[in-house]
Amino acid sequence: MTRLLQICAAWLCLMAFFPATAQPSGSPVPTPGVRLLADQPYGPDRRQRMDVYLPPKVQQGAPVLVMVHGGAWMFGDKAAASVVNRKVEHWVREHGFILVSVSYRFVPQVDVMQQAQDVARAVATAQASAPSWGGDANRFVLMGHSAGAHLVALLSASPSIARQQGARPWLGAVALDSAALDTAELMQRRHMPFYDRVFGSDPAFWRSVSPTDALAPGAPPMLLVCSTQRRDGSCTQARQFAARIAATGGRAEVVPEDLSHAQINDELGLPGAYTSAVDAFIRSLIGTPSRS
Repeated sequence: MTRLLQICAAWLCLMAFFPATAQPSGSPVPTPGVRLLADQPYGPDRRQRMDVYLPPKVQQGAPVLVMVHGGAWMFGDKAAASVVNRKVEHWVREHGFILVSVSYRFVPQVDVMQQAQDVARAVATAQASAPSWGGDANRFVLMGHSAGAHLVALLSASPSIARQQGARPWLGAVALDSAALDTAELMQRRHMPFYDRVFGSDPAFWRSVSPTDALAPGAPPMLLVCSTQRRDGSCTQARQFAARIAATGGRAEVVPEDLSHAQINDELGLPGAYTSAVDAFIRSLIGTPSRS
């Protein structure tokens, strides 16, 4: 009974902190003219799947936005309305991008490093498939929210993880409100109990999955969006991580937003300064279609 109460308490805590992903979410609203290639496999597990959204008129060489959902590394849905609806409307229907929404295996089936490898494998599969969709394998941008933001930041900080899964370099990454950019530091201070289940008790493992500790020279540009409404260090970590990237000669930008953790994800794609800032970063990366 005590164990059951602990599980229930942890779940209520997660529901309070991650309302957009801890609770059942609605199905994505079909966007007129957008074609969905659902549940494309990139591995044998049922969670190793990705949804591909194609614009109404695909022009050869379209840029590709890879979206990685959140959910405390333990749950989440690549097809959740908050993950895809407004992003598909804005980037796919309005601007001709291809959007790939990725699912991955969850803790405790796998650990966080294996989740990053799942995402890398999905990127490699999407890059190989991009020409058949009308996309350009050289014009990929990664984006993730919450746990997904941590995973894309980790892959961008340490591209060797992705290379080992067959992924080619991408142009940059957008991390939407992660408070685990310095995972080792997070685990050594007071933190929410679910992090113990996710990251365990081994400091060596904390460092191996910490974007800050894994950061290597040559990381692609990163945009770090953070919620100023949070009290657990999201913006502080974003600024510190950006400074570390700059110290290696890389490019990083921080965009603080007066939005909740859930709104950072759900409202991206709506007209306004927030979407415009993310747009400007992505446009600075994608350039013109390659001739390869």
